[in-house]
Amino acid sequence: MSRALTPNILTAQDLEPQWKWENRLPAWGHTSVDFERRIDHDRLRRYRLSRTRQALQNSPAGTLLLFDVNNIRYVSATKIGEWERDKMCRFCLLTGDDSPYVWDFGSAAMHHKKFSDWLEPDHCRAGVVGMRGTIPPDFGLMRKYAREIAGLIKDAGMADMPVGVDYAETAMFHALQAEGLNVIDGQQIMLAAREIKNWDEIQLLTQAAAMVDGVYHMIYEELKPGIRENDIVALSNKMLYEMGSDDVEAINAISGERCNPHPHNFTDRYFRPGDQAFFDILQSYQGYRTCYYRTFNIGRATPSQNDAYVKAREWIDASISMIKPGVSTDKVAEVWPKAEEFGFPSEEAAFGLQFGHGLGLALHERPIISRAVSLDHPMEIQTGMVFALETYCPASDGYSAARIEEEVVVTDTGCEVISLFPAEELPIANRY
Repeated sequence: MSRALTPNILTAQDLEPQWKWENRLPAWGHTSVDFERRIDHDRLRRYRLSRTRQALQNSPAGTLLLFDVNNIRYVSATKIGEWERDKMCRFCLLTGDDSPYVWDFGSAAMHHKKFSDWLEPDHCRAGVVGMRGTIPPDFGLMRKYAREIAGLIKDAGMADMPVGVDYAETAMFHALQAEGLNVIDGQQIMLAAREIKNWDEIQLLTQAAAMVDGVYHMIYEELKPGIRENDIVALSNKMLYEMGSDDVEAINAISGERCNPHPHNFTDRYFRPGDQAFFDILQSYQGYRTCYYRTFNIGRATPSQNDAYVKAREWIDASISMIKPGVSTDKVAEVWPKAEEFGFPSEEAAFGLQFGHGLGLALHERPIISRAVSLDHPMEIQTGMVFALETYCPASDGYSAARIEEEVVVTDTGCEVISLFPAEELPIANRY
C-alpha cells in the first residue's frame, strides 16, 4: 500500500527544522541502528515536500515543473545515479496539494513503483523529452509531454495560474507555452524552499563533512615530492567512495606556481619541497554536499607563505564571527577585503575567492555572500541555514597562495563549524 506524501500525514513538526542543540552535531555511521535515533528519512521526505508547498503557496505560481535533478530529489525523493545530472532526461510536477508526479528514464519509473512507496504508483511514469537536444524536438516528445502536463494542471484546477519551471530546454519552454501555460521562474521558488534545513538534512551534511575530515588526514600524510596533484585526486576519490560517498563531484588540487591565480582544477604537476598547495573536496553523502578547502605546505614554509595563510585565516574568522540569525549578508561581505586589496581589478574578477554559499542537495544554494552581489542585494541569515565560507590570499612571492573554507550551521545564537580538519595554523606536511 502506498504511503504517499499527501497533506493528511503532514504535521506541524514536519514544518520545523527540529533543532536539538544539547551537544555538538553528531556524525553518525552509515547504517541504521535500533539503539540510536539517526536519520529519519520519512521525516526528511515530509519536511522537504512541505517546505516546497509552503514556498509554492507564497509565490504567484500554482504548480511547479522541475527538471533540475536536485529539485526533483528534494520534492520526490527519487534519484537514479549521478549520470543523470547533466542529461535533462527526468522531470517532476507538483500541482497544489497533490502528490508529486515523476517522469523517469525507462525502467526507473517501474523501480519507483516497486520501491518508493511514499509516491503514488500511478504518479510514477516513464517519459523522456530532449536529453539536451539529442532527441530532436521534431520527434514530438516535448509536445506530447507538454500536453500531458497541461492536462494534469487543468485537472488540478490550476490552469489559470502560472507554472514555475526551474530550467528546461528551449524547445520545451516553447511546447509548454504552445499549450497555453504561463511559464515563470520556478528556480527561485525552489531555492526559497531549500534555504532552511531540518535536523535530518543537517546530520547528513555533518556526516558528509566528517568524511572529508578523513580525506584531509590522508592528504596530509601523502603530500611529498614524487606525488602529483592527480595522484591526490585519485586517492581521494577512492577513499570517498569507500566511505560511502554517492558522488565525488570534483577535487581541486592546486600547488606551487599554479596557486596564483587560482585555476580551479588539477593537473599532473609533481609536488616539490616548499610548495604551498590547496585542495577543495566536493562530494555528497545521500545527496548532501561538501565544499571544503584546506591549504598545506610540503616540508617547509616561507615567511611569505605563512603571512598569506595568516591573512586568509583572519578573514575567514572575521566572517564566521558575524554569522548569526538576523545578520544580513552584506555585513558579512564587508569584513572581507576589496578585490583591489589582494590584486584583482574588480569584484567580478575576484568572484568566488572571498565567498559564501549555501550547501544542501546542490553545491550552491542560498545564501550567496560576496562583495559582488551582497552589498547591493543583501539577504537575512536565518537559523537552519547551512553554508560554506571561503577566503583566498595571494602570497607576496607572486605565485603561492592560501585558501581556507569552513562549513557552518546557523544556530539560534550563532553558528557551529562542521569542517573540523585543523586549519587554525598552516599545516606543514612531512616537515623537513
